[in-house]
Amino acid sequence: MLNLVLFGPPGAGKGTQSNLLIDKYNLVHLSTGDILRGEIKAGTTLGLEAKAIMDRGDLVSDEIVIGMISSKLDNNPNSNGFIFDGFPRTAAQANALDNLLSDKGTSISAMLSLKVEDAELIKRLLARGQDSGRADDKNESIIANRINEYNNKTAPLKDFYAAQKKLSEIEGLGSVEDIAKKLNSVIDNL
Repeated sequence: MLNLVLFGPPGAGKGTQSNLLIDKYNLVHLSTGDILRGEIKAGTTLGLEAKAIMDRGDLVSDEIVIGMISSKLDNNPNSNGFIFDGFPRTAAQANALDNLLSDKGTSISAMLSLKVEDAELIKRLLARGQDSGRADDKNESIIANRINEYNNKTAPLKDFYAAQKKLSEIEGLGSVEDIAKKLNSVIDNL
C-alpha cells in the first residue's frame, strides 16, 4: 500500500500535485478539513463531537481527527493507498498516525516535501488571491504570517520522517509537469 504525506508551505503546489498523484497512483485523498466537514454533515458521533468543539472556537483534538482518519481508512479497504493532506502537522500527530497505520498493517511510505523559497511563495499566493478571491491570499502580511507559522511549527515535522528515512525533499520550482516528474521518480523508486 502506498501511503504518502505531501508536505510543504502554503503556496508550494501541494493541491495541484496531490491531484496528479491521486490520478496516477489511484490513491484516496485524505484531507483532514474535508473529513471533518464530511463527518459533521453525516452527523456521525465523531462529527457531532467535532462540531461542538469547533462551535466553541476550539481546535479538534488529535484523538478525534485520528478516529476520523481510521474510519476513512476502513471505508476504503481496496485502495492502493492514501495521500495525507493537512495531517500530520506535529510529531505527536505523526506518532498517532504511525500507530493507527501499524494497527491496520500498513505504514507511511514517504513524506514528499516541496521546497520553495518564501519570496516565491508570497508571489504565488498573491497571484492565487487575485484568481481565487480567497481573502487570506490577498494580504501579504497574512501570507507572511502563514509561512512563518509553517516554518516554526510545521516544518520541524520533516525531522520526524527524516529519522525514519522516509523524507524526500523535492524542489517545488519549475512547471507543474516537471515537479510531477520529480515526485513520480521518488515514488517509483520506493
